[in-house]
Amino acid sequence: MNFIDLLKYIFLGAVQGLTEALPISSSGHLMIAKEALNMNVDFDTLAIITNFGSLIAVLLVFRKDLFTLITSFFKYLSSKEEKYRNDFKYCFLIVIGCIPAGIVGVLVKKFDILSSIEDSIKIVGLSLLITAFLLFSIRKFEGKKEQKDMTIKEALIVGLFQIIGIFPGISRSGSTIVGGMVGNLKRDTAFKFSFMLYIPISLGAMLIETKDLLNTNISKEVWIYYIVATIVAGILTGLVIKWFRKIVNEGKLIGFVYYCILAGLAVILFL
Repeated sequence: MNFIDLLKYIFLGAVQGLTEALPISSSGHLMIAKEALNMNVDFDTLAIITNFGSLIAVLLVFRKDLFTLITSFFKYLSSKEEKYRNDFKYCFLIVIGCIPAGIVGVLVKKFDILSSIEDSIKIVGLSLLITAFLLFSIRKFEGKKEQKDMTIKEALIVGLFQIIGIFPGISRSGSTIVGGMVGNLKRDTAFKFSFMLYIPISLGAMLIETKDLLNTNISKEVWIYYIVATIVAGILTGLVIKWFRKIVNEGKLIGFVYYCILAGLAVILFL
Protein backbone atom coordinates (compact mmCIF):
# COMPACT_ATOMS: atom_id res chain seq x y z
CA MET A 1 0.00 0.00 0.00
CA ASN A 2 1.32 3.41 -1.02
CA PHE A 3 0.91 5.89 1.85
CA ILE A 4 0.94 8.94 -0.44
CA ASP A 5 -1.79 7.45 -2.63
CA LEU A 6 -3.83 6.64 0.48
CA LEU A 7 -3.54 10.26 1.61
CA LYS A 8 -4.73 11.42 -1.82
CA TYR A 9 -7.83 9.25 -1.61
CA ILE A 10 -8.50 10.42 1.94
CA PHE A 11 -8.31 13.97 0.61
CA LEU A 12 -10.78 13.14 -2.18
CA GLY A 13 -13.14 11.57 0.37
CA ALA A 14 -12.85 14.70 2.49
CA VAL A 15 -13.65 16.88 -0.53
CA GLN A 16 -16.76 14.79 -1.23
CA GLY A 17 -17.85 14.84 2.40
CA LEU A 18 -17.32 18.56 2.90
CA THR A 19 -19.01 19.62 -0.34
CA GLU A 20 -21.92 17.19 -0.84
CA ALA A 21 -24.27 18.98 1.55
CA LEU A 22 -23.03 22.47 0.76
CA PRO A 23 -24.23 24.53 -2.24
CA ILE A 24 -20.81 24.48 -3.92
CA SER A 25 -21.00 21.24 -5.99
CA SER A 26 -19.34 18.05 -4.78
CA SER A 27 -18.87 16.72 -8.33
CA GLY A 28 -17.22 19.96 -9.41
CA HIS A 29 -14.87 19.96 -6.44
CA LEU A 30 -14.00 16.29 -6.97
CA MET A 31 -13.03 17.13 -10.55
CA ILE A 32 -10.95 20.08 -9.37
CA ALA A 33 -9.23 17.96 -6.70
CA LYS A 34 -8.56 15.14 -9.15
CA GLU A 35 -7.04 17.62 -11.59
CA ALA A 36 -4.98 19.38 -8.91
CA LEU A 37 -3.56 16.08 -7.64
CA ASN A 38 -2.99 14.86 -11.22
CA MET A 39 -4.56 11.52 -10.33
CA ASN A 40 -5.18 8.88 -12.97
CA VAL A 41 -8.54 7.74 -11.60
CA ASP A 42 -11.87 7.26 -13.37
CA PHE A 43 -14.08 10.15 -12.30
CA ASP A 44 -17.40 8.29 -12.55
CA THR A 45 -16.10 5.48 -10.35
CA LEU A 46 -14.65 7.93 -7.85
CA ALA A 47 -17.88 9.96 -7.68
CA ILE A 48 -20.27 7.02 -7.33
CA ILE A 49 -18.24 5.22 -4.64
CA THR A 50 -17.53 8.24 -2.44
CA ASN A 51 -21.11 9.44 -2.88
CA PHE A 52 -22.21 6.21 -1.21
CA GLY A 53 -20.63 7.45 2.02
CA SER A 54 -22.54 10.71 1.74
CA LEU A 55 -25.78 8.84 1.07
CA ILE A 56 -25.39 6.73 4.22
CA ALA A 57 -24.76 9.92 6.21
CA VAL A 58 -27.92 11.57 4.84
CA LEU A 59 -29.95 8.46 5.66
CA LEU A 60 -28.66 8.52 9.23
CA VAL A 61 -29.23 12.25 9.73
CA PHE A 62 -32.82 12.03 8.46
CA ARG A 63 -33.54 8.54 9.82
CA LYS A 64 -36.40 9.66 12.09
CA ASP A 65 -38.08 11.63 9.30
CA LEU A 66 -37.69 8.71 6.90
CA PHE A 67 -39.08 6.21 9.40
CA THR A 68 -42.12 8.42 10.02
CA LEU A 69 -42.71 8.97 6.29
CA ILE A 70 -42.40 5.29 5.37
CA THR A 71 -44.61 4.03 8.19
CA SER A 72 -47.21 6.76 7.59
CA PHE A 73 -47.23 5.97 3.86
CA PHE A 74 -48.19 2.34 4.41
CA LYS A 75 -50.55 3.11 7.29
CA TYR A 76 -52.45 5.56 5.10
CA LEU A 77 -52.65 3.01 2.30
CA SER A 78 -54.14 0.44 4.64
CA SER A 79 -56.34 2.61 6.87
CA LYS A 80 -56.90 5.92 5.01
CA GLU A 81 -56.73 7.67 8.39
CA GLU A 82 -56.51 11.44 8.05
CA LYS A 83 -53.58 11.76 10.50
CA TYR A 84 -51.32 9.96 8.02
CA ARG A 85 -52.49 11.89 4.95
CA ASN A 86 -49.92 14.73 5.01
CA ASP A 87 -46.96 12.34 5.24
CA PHE A 88 -48.47 10.19 2.48
CA LYS A 89 -48.82 13.29 0.29
CA TYR A 90 -45.23 14.31 1.06
CA CYS A 91 -43.95 10.90 -0.11
CA PHE A 92 -45.90 11.40 -3.33
CA LEU A 93 -44.36 14.86 -3.77
CA ILE A 94 -40.87 13.41 -3.33
CA VAL A 95 -41.58 11.02 -6.20
CA ILE A 96 -42.91 13.87 -8.35
CA GLY A 97 -39.86 16.00 -7.55
CA CYS A 98 -37.49 13.23 -8.64
CA ILE A 99 -39.09 12.60 -12.04
CA PRO A 100 -37.52 15.50 -14.03
CA ALA A 101 -33.93 14.84 -12.92
CA GLY A 102 -34.50 11.09 -13.16
CA ILE A 103 -35.50 11.32 -16.83
CA VAL A 104 -32.69 13.72 -17.71
CA GLY A 105 -30.17 11.64 -15.75
CA VAL A 106 -31.03 8.50 -17.73
CA LEU A 107 -30.70 10.42 -21.03
CA VAL A 108 -27.38 11.94 -19.93
CA LYS A 109 -26.05 8.47 -19.11
CA LYS A 110 -27.42 6.87 -22.30
CA PHE A 111 -25.96 9.48 -24.64
CA ASP A 112 -22.81 10.08 -22.56
CA ILE A 113 -23.49 13.81 -22.53
CA LEU A 114 -21.18 14.67 -19.64
CA SER A 115 -18.04 13.01 -21.01
CA SER A 116 -16.94 16.16 -22.82
CA ILE A 117 -17.67 18.29 -19.75
CA GLU A 118 -15.61 16.00 -17.52
CA ASP A 119 -12.66 16.53 -19.84
CA SER A 120 -12.91 20.31 -19.52
CA ILE A 121 -12.18 21.68 -16.07
CA LYS A 122 -12.89 25.21 -17.36
CA ILE A 123 -16.58 24.33 -17.69
CA VAL A 124 -16.62 23.45 -13.99
CA GLY A 125 -15.32 26.94 -13.25
CA LEU A 126 -18.12 28.45 -15.34
CA SER A 127 -20.67 26.24 -13.59
CA LEU A 128 -19.48 27.46 -10.18
CA LEU A 129 -20.16 31.02 -11.34
CA ILE A 130 -23.68 29.94 -12.35
CA THR A 131 -24.12 28.42 -8.87
CA ALA A 132 -23.03 31.74 -7.36
CA PHE A 133 -25.65 33.58 -9.43
CA LEU A 134 -28.40 31.16 -8.36
CA LEU A 135 -27.55 31.56 -4.69
CA PHE A 136 -27.29 35.34 -4.99
CA SER A 137 -30.71 35.52 -6.63
CA ILE A 138 -32.49 34.12 -3.54
CA ARG A 139 -30.35 35.70 -0.82
CA LYS A 140 -33.33 37.69 0.54
CA PHE A 141 -36.04 35.09 -0.08
CA GLU A 142 -38.03 33.84 2.89
CA GLY A 143 -40.98 31.71 1.82
CA LYS A 144 -44.19 31.07 3.69
CA LYS A 145 -45.11 27.47 2.85
CA GLU A 146 -44.37 24.62 5.25
CA GLN A 147 -44.22 20.92 4.46
CA LYS A 148 -47.97 20.42 4.94
CA ASP A 149 -48.69 23.27 2.49
CA MET A 150 -46.66 21.85 -0.39
CA THR A 151 -48.38 20.94 -3.65
CA ILE A 152 -47.36 19.29 -6.92
CA LYS A 153 -46.44 22.75 -8.23
CA GLU A 154 -43.69 23.28 -5.62
CA ALA A 155 -42.43 19.71 -6.04
CA LEU A 156 -42.10 20.17 -9.80
CA ILE A 157 -40.35 23.53 -9.44
CA VAL A 158 -37.74 21.99 -7.14
CA GLY A 159 -37.52 18.95 -9.43
CA LEU A 160 -36.83 21.12 -12.46
CA PHE A 161 -34.15 23.03 -10.58
CA GLN A 162 -32.60 19.70 -9.62
CA ILE A 163 -31.93 19.03 -13.32
CA ILE A 164 -29.42 21.89 -13.28
CA GLY A 165 -27.53 20.16 -10.48
CA ILE A 166 -26.77 17.15 -12.67
CA PHE A 167 -23.97 19.05 -14.35
CA PRO A 168 -20.57 19.18 -12.59
CA GLY A 169 -19.91 22.51 -10.92
CA ILE A 170 -23.58 23.37 -10.41
CA SER A 171 -24.59 22.38 -6.91
CA ARG A 172 -27.49 19.95 -6.59
CA SER A 173 -28.28 20.98 -3.02
CA GLY A 174 -27.88 24.63 -3.98
CA SER A 175 -30.12 24.43 -7.04
CA THR A 176 -32.88 22.51 -5.23
CA ILE A 177 -32.85 24.87 -2.25
CA VAL A 178 -33.05 27.76 -4.71
CA GLY A 179 -35.96 26.00 -6.40
CA GLY A 180 -37.71 25.56 -3.08
CA MET A 181 -37.34 29.22 -2.20
CA VAL A 182 -38.52 30.26 -5.68
CA GLY A 183 -41.55 28.06 -4.95
CA ASN A 184 -42.21 30.08 -1.79
CA LEU A 185 -41.16 27.35 0.64
CA LYS A 186 -39.83 28.27 4.05
CA ARG A 187 -36.06 27.93 4.29
CA ASP A 188 -36.07 24.78 6.43
CA THR A 189 -38.84 23.24 4.32
CA ALA A 190 -36.74 23.82 1.20
CA PHE A 191 -33.67 22.41 2.93
CA LYS A 192 -35.41 19.22 4.03
CA PHE A 193 -37.11 18.63 0.67
CA SER A 194 -33.75 19.09 -1.06
CA PHE A 195 -32.26 16.20 0.88
CA MET A 196 -35.39 14.06 0.62
CA LEU A 197 -34.95 14.31 -3.16
CA TYR A 198 -31.24 13.54 -2.87
CA ILE A 199 -31.91 10.08 -1.42
CA PRO A 200 -33.86 8.48 -4.33
CA ILE A 201 -31.85 10.37 -6.94
CA SER A 202 -28.58 9.17 -5.41
CA LEU A 203 -29.87 5.59 -5.13
CA GLY A 204 -31.04 5.69 -8.74
CA ALA A 205 -27.68 6.99 -9.95
CA MET A 206 -25.90 4.24 -8.04
CA LEU A 207 -28.11 1.57 -9.61
CA ILE A 208 -27.45 2.96 -13.10
CA GLU A 209 -23.69 3.00 -12.49
CA THR A 210 -23.48 -0.38 -10.70
CA LYS A 211 -23.15 -2.43 -13.87
CA ASP A 212 -20.24 -0.34 -15.13
CA LEU A 213 -18.68 -0.36 -11.67
CA LEU A 214 -18.76 -4.16 -11.46
CA ASN A 215 -17.07 -4.39 -14.84
CA THR A 216 -14.34 -1.98 -13.79
CA ASN A 217 -10.98 -3.61 -13.15
CA ILE A 218 -10.04 -2.24 -9.73
CA SER A 219 -7.23 -3.80 -7.73
CA LYS A 220 -7.67 -4.84 -4.08
CA GLU A 221 -5.29 -2.09 -3.01
CA VAL A 222 -7.32 0.59 -4.79
CA TRP A 223 -10.54 -0.82 -3.30
CA ILE A 224 -9.03 -0.22 0.14
CA TYR A 225 -8.33 3.38 -0.88
CA TYR A 226 -11.93 3.78 -2.06
CA ILE A 227 -13.36 2.29 1.14
CA VAL A 228 -11.30 4.65 3.30
CA ALA A 229 -12.32 7.62 1.13
CA THR A 230 -15.99 6.59 1.40
CA ILE A 231 -15.82 6.38 5.20
CA VAL A 232 -14.22 9.83 5.37
CA ALA A 233 -16.89 11.21 3.01
CA GLY A 234 -19.69 9.77 5.15
CA ILE A 235 -18.37 11.15 8.44
CA LEU A 236 -17.81 14.64 7.09
CA THR A 237 -21.14 14.76 5.24
CA GLY A 238 -22.98 13.94 8.45
CA LEU A 239 -21.18 16.72 10.32
CA VAL A 240 -21.63 19.33 7.60
CA ILE A 241 -25.38 18.75 7.04
CA LYS A 242 -26.32 19.91 10.53
CA TRP A 243 -24.14 22.99 10.26
CA PHE A 244 -25.47 23.86 6.81
CA ARG A 245 -29.08 23.53 7.96
CA LYS A 246 -28.42 26.27 10.52
CA ILE A 247 -26.83 28.47 7.84
CA VAL A 248 -29.86 28.07 5.56
CA ASN A 249 -32.35 28.83 8.32
CA GLU A 250 -30.44 31.99 9.22
CA GLY A 251 -30.43 33.10 5.57
CA LYS A 252 -26.64 33.38 5.45
CA LEU A 253 -25.95 31.89 2.02
CA ILE A 254 -24.04 34.94 0.77
CA GLY A 255 -20.73 33.44 1.95
CA PHE A 256 -21.19 30.58 -0.51
CA VAL A 257 -21.84 33.12 -3.28
CA TYR A 258 -18.44 34.71 -2.68
CA TYR A 259 -16.77 31.31 -2.45
CA CYS A 260 -18.24 30.04 -5.73
CA ILE A 261 -17.20 33.25 -7.52
CA LEU A 262 -13.62 32.99 -6.25
CA ALA A 263 -13.39 29.23 -6.87
CA GLY A 264 -14.91 29.55 -10.34
CA LEU A 265 -12.55 32.32 -11.39
CA ALA A 266 -9.56 30.44 -9.96
CA VAL A 267 -10.45 27.32 -11.97
CA ILE A 268 -10.94 29.31 -15.20
CA LEU A 269 -7.73 31.29 -14.80
CA PHE A 270 -5.32 28.77 -13.31
CA LEU A 271 -6.41 25.19 -14.14
